[in-house]
Amino acid sequence: MRKATSVKVGFLPSNRGFFSKELAASMRDQTIAVMRGLGIEVVVPDATQTKVGCVETRQEAELAAEMFRREGVHGILVGAVNFGEEQGVAWCVKKAALNVPIMIYGCQEEERLTMATKRRDAFCGLLSIGEVLRQIGAPYTAAQRPICYPSDPSFAADLDWFVRICRVVHGLRHARYGQIGARPDAFWTCRYNEKQLQLMGPTVVTLDLSEVFGGANRIPDDDPDLAKVEASIRGYADTSRIRQMSVTRSAKLELFLRRWGREHAIDAFAIQCWTSIQANYGVCSCTTMSRFGDEGVPSACEADIMGTLSMHACLLASDSPAGLADWNNLHNDDDELVNVWHCGVFPAAFAKTPVRIGVQEIIASSGAAKYEDSEGTIEFTARPNPVTLCRVTQDPTGAMRAVVAEGRIEDNPAVTFGCYGWCRVPGLQRLYRDVLLRHFPHHVAITQGHVGNVLWEALGNYFGIGVHHATQETPGLFTPRLPFAGVRAVTDAPIAPTLSLGAS
Repeated sequence: MRKATSVKVGFLPSNRGFFSKELAASMRDQTIAVMRGLGIEVVVPDATQTKVGCVETRQEAELAAEMFRREGVHGILVGAVNFGEEQGVAWCVKKAALNVPIMIYGCQEEERLTMATKRRDAFCGLLSIGEVLRQIGAPYTAAQRPICYPSDPSFAADLDWFVRICRVVHGLRHARYGQIGARPDAFWTCRYNEKQLQLMGPTVVTLDLSEVFGGANRIPDDDPDLAKVEASIRGYADTSRIRQMSVTRSAKLELFLRRWGREHAIDAFAIQCWTSIQANYGVCSCTTMSRFGDEGVPSACEADIMGTLSMHACLLASDSPAGLADWNNLHNDDDELVNVWHCGVFPAAFAKTPVRIGVQEIIASSGAAKYEDSEGTIEFTARPNPVTLCRVTQDPTGAMRAVVAEGRIEDNPAVTFGCYGWCRVPGLQRLYRDVLLRHFPHHVAITQGHVGNVLWEALGNYFGIGVHHATQETPGLFTPRLPFAGVRAVTDAPIAPTLSLGAS
């Protein structure tokens, strides 16, 4: 069900004829070599199509724009390989009309300047390129070190950052989320505006739980795929504490949702995981959701579609599995240590301790379902690792907001049940107050690695979402100033509406 994570980038080497075409060609070729070395699929004119394979004139800009459209690039890299030609850049972006992320950078001079030096003057020319992009209303990203050599380590880091931004923006704009069942009635925190979400990009495909139960129960016991899924579940986690019937029910649920997900091109799920599924089907959905998440198909609890979006954004930014957690408990002895927990859905990729399948004690002990029908939760302690936490939500007016934090899971003797990790977040008290005051709910997406700047830039710059952070006024490279003005002049493609930033 998960789409490929490879990214195709259109490269626009911007050349101005008054400057050395040999220097321009050299920087163009070096840039392409670095991009390909990072596994990026590059779409760029060659020397038979434009002067030295660069873009300067209107005709060259239109040729590059057509290439980018035809190849369906996920982002555009604009390089001032000498001073650059701002009109060529503006015309290419306008004609391509792709509404994709753009990153600009310029190339450093070959040597310390002398009267005989062949100059690039990209430091000056890049300012003009940025100005024309603003004039046509195209959001763009500046490299962290805007003037550099393509061979610099900072440039490779910038490309990696940009590719992740492209992956988040493209993935969210084209996402299809499967909402399996209604949210539990008690969870107002999982309400959302589906029409407003569609304006951002994601499409929600709904399915009633009765259809899931009926479809799963109709899978025959001799279905050859069923035995494979059961064996895979046993290899995924220790099933010794639950009944064989629970393994079979989990396998049938998983198999039905896999088939339905393929049919409907689903990228991620939000599942009504309690208490109907236990009372009426006889197993927790946690095992299925954990396994999907481990494969790169995020699955949010309690039919929380905005949690699904948050998980999907984390997955796309890190290119590794994402989970959904509760901000569960503040550590008694440490004000920067929070227990990120859920009753049993984290992907096994997070695990430090052996992965086991157990019983959802909260449901069973409350009498909402029998103990034997409440089996299927995943249990383990998360391993120490840097993590990024993110939550995208809608405020009561429908405007989008996001909170982003980076932290680290660390070992701690405090224990609980389910899946959990003790996460150190610098400035946690300030972040917690922001979560309370900025209308963020109790669910937060979590992924391994520090990708906060990717999410900040993608969500803030390209979707116009107000992004909040614990410890810095401007935690990412996108710095919010005034309410973001939506792009209208660049493309006819659907865009996110104008939204208030409301930065911390």
